[in-house]
Amino acid sequence: MLFLVKAQKGNREPIFSSAHCPNSLSATLSAAEDPFLLHLPIDLRTSRERYILPLWWYYRLAKMNDADVSKQVQQMVHFIRQEAEEKANEIAVSAEEEFNIEKLQLVEAEKKKIRQEYERKEKLVEVRKKIDYSTQLNASRLKVLQAQDDLVRNMKAAAEERLISVSHDHDNYRKLLRALIVQGLSRLREPSVQLRCRERDVRFVEDVLEEAKEEYARKANVDIPGVYVDHEKFLPGPPEKGEPGPFCTGGVVLASKDGRIVCENTLDARLEIAFKQNLPEIRKQLFGLSSHA
Repeated sequence: MLFLVKAQKGNREPIFSSAHCPNSLSATLSAAEDPFLLHLPIDLRTSRERYILPLWWYYRLAKMNDADVSKQVQQMVHFIRQEAEEKANEIAVSAEEEFNIEKLQLVEAEKKKIRQEYERKEKLVEVRKKIDYSTQLNASRLKVLQAQDDLVRNMKAAAEERLISVSHDHDNYRKLLRALIVQGLSRLREPSVQLRCRERDVRFVEDVLEEAKEEYARKANVDIPGVYVDHEKFLPGPPEKGEPGPFCTGGVVLASKDGRIVCENTLDARLEIAFKQNLPEIRKQLFGLSSHA
């Protein structure tokens, strides 16, 4: 055991003590305030007292035999080594604790990043699912609407084909032309009217024209108008398969003398008007109450 002494002011006599400082790593000698004493700072954290080794102690050590000196030195070396090992252990434990704390913080930070990234990707997936669902739903609706429109157009095309055969029954077609002429005159209410029809229908129109004028005059309570059939310009004929272009399935077109007022009373025009007016009901009958016109 290394004996130390505590210096007291005004007293050169050493007070021997076996003070043990477990936190010291090494002992360092330096010049003391008293020329006969040397400092031996062991640990200033545990005590404010300064321990010094008297100079004469070293002279005393010098008078020891080799065995005693070696034993004393070994004790000092053991003490210093023990202090160093204890301090090294403290440093290792402290470093291990700091390492574990920092590692835990880094792990938690990375976990947080991973969770945030996962949440971001999860939200992105949900958004993409909603977009895909909306896109597919809209595409399905468009397909349904397209199929409905195709069916309605097919119905209209079928009606147009049936109109072609209307003029084949001459007696009924004459009656129809007469009604169309009376209706056109009632809409125009002009004293002088130009009439245009298909070239193949001229003879049918002329057969019923006088009767139509008289019927109009009687219903409208006006004088019989002058109606002039155009023998130079005719309405187009019925549609031909594979030949696009204007066509007319029958009927007449009436206009005022100056041509500013026109009443198109052909079968095709009447079908178009009837189709537009009844389209909501047609869709309702075909597709139910939830369908939109």
